[in-house]
Amino acid sequence: MISTEEFQELRPLLFSIAYRILGSVAEAEDAVQETWLRCAISTTPPASAKAYLSAVVTRISINVLRSARVRREEYVGPWFPEPLLTDPYQDPEQSAELADSVSMAALLLLERLSPLERAVFVLREVFAFGFPEIASAVGRSEGACRQLVVRARRHMDEGRPRFEADRRVRDELAERFFDALREGDFDGLRELLAADVSMVADSGGKAPQWAKGFFGAHHVCRVLAALLPPFVRIGGVVEPHQMNGHPGAIFRDQDGKVINTWTLDILDGQIQTIRTVSNPDKLGHVGPVRDAWAVLRETRQAGRAADSPES
Repeated sequence: MISTEEFQELRPLLFSIAYRILGSVAEAEDAVQETWLRCAISTTPPASAKAYLSAVVTRISINVLRSARVRREEYVGPWFPEPLLTDPYQDPEQSAELADSVSMAALLLLERLSPLERAVFVLREVFAFGFPEIASAVGRSEGACRQLVVRARRHMDEGRPRFEADRRVRDELAERFFDALREGDFDGLRELLAADVSMVADSGGKAPQWAKGFFGAHHVCRVLAALLPPFVRIGGVVEPHQMNGHPGAIFRDQDGKVINTWTLDILDGQIQTIRTVSNPDKLGHVGPVRDAWAVLRETRQAGRAADSPES
């Protein structure tokens, strides 16, 4: 039997595996908890606690993902993974790979894979598990797992996201972006945006939706110029924060409640993509959530008041 101490030591790894397979913080936490419950009733001590628990959480995650796929096909508007503030699993030798594998862009690319391909790819390419361990985890032969990895790697390579390799450069550009945003320096802001930048939101039909998104530096700047100054005037706060291993921010109201999160994809010294998660169902783990519709109404009222002749 695995002790509580052993399980707690491995919990960060188990969560990180489950999150990369599922793209959901809540579902990953549930998968880890279910793993512990199954472990608690097992009376046979495993040869390796890490291999055993990783196999259990992988199988649970595959089953959850299969049912989640149906819900995601019926999802209102674009679907993004739940934002992850901090990856609990750290490995200094793989820090860059771990950060990129948990990025919004990489997780969206993983959505193209079948649940089995996704699980095998995550175990092998992200966490460097051996094929005997992977085969045991997913109930396939080692040869079949090797084929699954080859197929998954081919799909991933076809659309593999590219990011600014230098984390310091990436963070400095994001800092300039959010400074310009708060200060209303939209000329400076535009210089930081790629000409074909895209700004897309996941609201799930439960928060204001930006149609299919905004595309191009001109349109994105117009939207930001219309919304950000009045948002700041009503006490809104833009709090820069690493999101899914990349620069991003948490937007809060005057009471500190969460409105949405932003994640930035940065390449060649410019921001290529801004992804916003505003679906309240995906933000509870970030903090108490505010009604985004109410914030939008207050922001628009502040904007109209600022534009009126009497102001």
